[in-house]
Amino acid sequence: MSLCIIMNILKNRSTLAATALLVTAITFSSCNSDKKEKEQQEQTVKQENAVEVPAVELVPAQKGKLSSTIAVPGELIPYQEVDLYAKITSYVKKLLVDIGSQVHAGQLLATLEAPEINSQLASAESRIKQQEAVLYASKATYDRLLSTSKTPGTVSQNDLEQAEAKMNSDQANVEASKSVYKEIAANLDYLQIRAPFDGVVSARNVNLGAYVGPAGKGSDLPLFVIQDQKRMRLVISVPELYTGGLSNKDEVTFSVKALPNQKFKAKVMRLAGALDEKLRSERLEMDVYNKDKKLLPGMYADVDVPIPSKDSTFIVPKTAVVTSTEKVFIIKVVNHHAQWVDVKKGFQSGDKMEVYGDLKEGDKVVKQATDEIRDGSEVKD
Repeated sequence: MSLCIIMNILKNRSTLAATALLVTAITFSSCNSDKKEKEQQEQTVKQENAVEVPAVELVPAQKGKLSSTIAVPGELIPYQEVDLYAKITSYVKKLLVDIGSQVHAGQLLATLEAPEINSQLASAESRIKQQEAVLYASKATYDRLLSTSKTPGTVSQNDLEQAEAKMNSDQANVEASKSVYKEIAANLDYLQIRAPFDGVVSARNVNLGAYVGPAGKGSDLPLFVIQDQKRMRLVISVPELYTGGLSNKDEVTFSVKALPNQKFKAKVMRLAGALDEKLRSERLEMDVYNKDKKLLPGMYADVDVPIPSKDSTFIVPKTAVVTSTEKVFIIKVVNHHAQWVDVKKGFQSGDKMEVYGDLKEGDKVVKQATDEIRDGSEVKD
């Protein structure tokens, strides 16, 4: 075989080998491309299925009672408070207490002076004596006529009756004079200002010699203000939404700005039993015993009021309740299909919420509910 023929054969074999290698590479690349495209298509289908049929976490609707606590502002006021005024127009003669003085029931706080009352009293006393003298004379006349009338024909019956009427009239005048005297004498008691109960003098608006009484200067101001600070009232207003769970057996905790690190407790003692027409809230009062005098009347308090549920209802996570512009609902899952159930919200505590609606115990509801899960759509659990 010639050298030229051998060279052509080798050249053809090399070309064939290169061609085979090229075909193999093209085939392998095509297979890889098809495999990737197939994987992408499968991924797309999975994503579309996931969008069309969302996977959700379900929780059971359980019966129970949920207690909640609301924070409301409150005010401390004295258990008893009174403004003491002067009833009689007079002058201040003595002041026996001042602001901050501890006083007891019946204690004398001030004495007033009204000289004209003494004159009126003397005049009333003279009037009594005068009427008693007239009565003495008319009674003597009647007694003589009565004694004489025992002899027939000496005194007419008319004269005897007139004498008796005159005596009775004079007796009535004596009693009227005594009543006037008592009335004037009673005014003397108004010249002594006494404490009506144990407490503290929180205000004094007069000085010695001041002209006081209905016609006195500053008559609209009380002489003293007395407050009972050993026991105070904590007053709060609870919104209408929470009034259904209130009772006089509840106990509240509160704090004041002056003592931010200290908590106080008080028991609910009085419920108004009606709503305020303007605030639409119910007034509650708690008795606060203030033996150490840390609390002062007029302080504002931050009050935590427990609101226990009275009705056994359904408890679900707060995230299961959807609030839209149209309605409030939860999503119940039945046979892998979503059902919107209209509900009303109740109390909240932590991450739990009471709901009222068409539910049965054990119904499966979506834990993380949104309005994107449409009513009637298929879901995966």
